[in-house]
Amino acid sequence: MLRRKSRAVKVRNLIIGGEAPVSVQTMSTISPADSEAALADAQRLAFCGAELIRFAVPDMKAAKGLAAVVKGSPVPLVADIHFDHMLALQAVASGVDALRINPGNIGSEDKVAAVVAAVKKKNIPIRIGINSGSLPADILAAYEGHPTAAGMVEGALRHIRICERLDCRNLVVSLKASDVPLMIEAYSLLADKVEYPLHLGVTEAGLLREGTVKSSIGIGTLLYRGIGDTIRVSLTDDPAEEIKTGRLILASLGLRHFGPTLISCPTCGRTRVGLIHLAREVEQALEGIEEPLKIAVMGCAVNGPGEAREADFGIAGGVGKGIIFSHGKVLRTVPEKELVPALLEEINAYRADKKCVPQ
Repeated sequence: MLRRKSRAVKVRNLIIGGEAPVSVQTMSTISPADSEAALADAQRLAFCGAELIRFAVPDMKAAKGLAAVVKGSPVPLVADIHFDHMLALQAVASGVDALRINPGNIGSEDKVAAVVAAVKKKNIPIRIGINSGSLPADILAAYEGHPTAAGMVEGALRHIRICERLDCRNLVVSLKASDVPLMIEAYSLLADKVEYPLHLGVTEAGLLREGTVKSSIGIGTLLYRGIGDTIRVSLTDDPAEEIKTGRLILASLGLRHFGPTLISCPTCGRTRVGLIHLAREVEQALEGIEEPLKIAVMGCAVNGPGEAREADFGIAGGVGKGIIFSHGKVLRTVPEKELVPALLEEINAYRADKKCVPQ
């Protein structure tokens, strides 16, 4: 797929946009006012695969607490600021790696200029974040009182122009909505108007199942069209689930690889093995493997190797036994209770052989 061209923006050691891979980010649920707990959460989320972590900064204690979190975090941090330019200035002084702030919402021009001067001095970017639920009253009035894609783009351009007038172009932009078609349309409209990298997300997507579906459709559609440089899946759940879902979206589109891809068939009347349990057991057994292998768990030997012939390795169940196969070729038949250990033996033998091959 052809990717939209965008400027490259550096956030500590992470590049967003340009030729850089699409990154996965999340937002901590801990206030940096409790810097010890916030740092522990940042380390946990980084371990889960977050490449960028945002923290809400509701008050000065949180803004000052960021200093200790930034110092200990293995990944860059974004301070999420609303309305108060003093919080933004303190977050920058605390060493934060980026700001999420809308310049038009923090008061007079001199306040905006102070924030822009601070980020330019530290060479850190600003993410302009438009949300369909909080568009300015005049923009809503111009579009019959309802959020529209055109209105969201107008809101984004308003903030972008403020930054550009102050010679600040170190920007990332987002246009989030809880309505998936609206979100897709808004990003699609903006993508042709600016060269800044785009942060994709469906805001307020909901609980795990519904939020995963909505985010996968919205974010996935745009990424397939080549639009998007960093993503955040917004779930009413542990942020670790956001990271997991975001990585799966990227892997499903072939944009990133985070270890094995598991494919498994739905159960049917031919299945004579506990397929659901078996698939979950294989999924757990694959944790820690980094190679981008395709692993199949199929319910029967009749269709298994054929339908999953593209899999590097796979299992097909039978009556009390099953087969281990690779690229459609049967490697061996083993008792059902030995299927997962036998599969891992074949995978690990392959991995060991690959490591022994001179590069």
